[in-house]
Amino acid sequence: MRHVDVLIIGGGPAGISAAIWCKRLGIDCLLLEEQSQLGGQLFNIFNEIIDYPGMRTKNGIEMQREMVKHFVEMDCLYEVNTKVLFIDERSKTVKVKKQAKEQEICYTYLILATGSSQRKLGVPGEQQMIDRGEVYSASADGERLKGKTVAIIGGGDRAFEGAHLLSSKAREVYLIHRSTRFKAREQYVERIISNPCIKVMTDTEVTAIHGDRHVTSIDLESKNKEYKNKEYKNKEYKNLLVDAVLIRLGVAPNVDLIKGKVATAQNGLIVTDDVHQSSNPFIYAIGDSCTTPLFSSISSSAGQGAIVAKQLSSMLNI
Repeated sequence: MRHVDVLIIGGGPAGISAAIWCKRLGIDCLLLEEQSQLGGQLFNIFNEIIDYPGMRTKNGIEMQREMVKHFVEMDCLYEVNTKVLFIDERSKTVKVKKQAKEQEICYTYLILATGSSQRKLGVPGEQQMIDRGEVYSASADGERLKGKTVAIIGGGDRAFEGAHLLSSKAREVYLIHRSTRFKAREQYVERIISNPCIKVMTDTEVTAIHGDRHVTSIDLESKNKEYKNKEYKNKEYKNLLVDAVLIRLGVAPNVDLIKGKVATAQNGLIVTDDVHQSSNPFIYAIGDSCTTPLFSSISSSAGQGAIVAKQLSSMLNI
């Protein structure tokens, strides 16, 4: 059975940073990534990144290239296309699968850098839409959605920003939210509410997405309390014809592997202390698996990777 002092699960900015710092500190370390490339959610950032100190890139893919280049130049050990099947925290082993072959890896310390995933509606037709590749970015797919009728589902900053970006491209934009209260910043809300090209529907939930080859419509269940001064006030929508659906419900931490093995908060995040140690003294968590979405950033994830590596260096050298 293979053994490493530090095993990192997840190859996004947090995991990459932890691995680089482990290498620098002389720690025997291995990083596992399920996808074919390192980078995590960097592949989903299409706008310019201007707030990472010392590195300004036109999008996440460009930043991914720079981070991976640094990672490889440091000669960090890693394996991609490697799926973690099970974590046994008692024996401190991890079962993984790569190219249909399963193996076990034993660790002294485990770092969870598993990130987060977009929350889903959980309604009929949603997964089929995703499987067809109908997943859009408001900043990158404006031309693809030009002249289309678009429904954006959510009430946070990302939903409102997407509605604003698409309002100059799409034929119609519907912003649909299940409540009358928004999580988006007030300046975003004011800008969208006053935009005549955007129809805001509150107290309304999407119950199904229709379309065999592409999205054609969505079913809505409304409490009939839409915003004032809109032409559709006091109307009930049963079915709305749309060409695209953008789901912007926020993110959920990827913690299924560790559920019941370490303490988690009500929102699913792994509970950690100031050095990112979980309730299990041999398991640490960094990045979006333990960070409140409001405070999540590439910078904070990279910083957390450094903190844990330094902490483990001191623990291993005791």
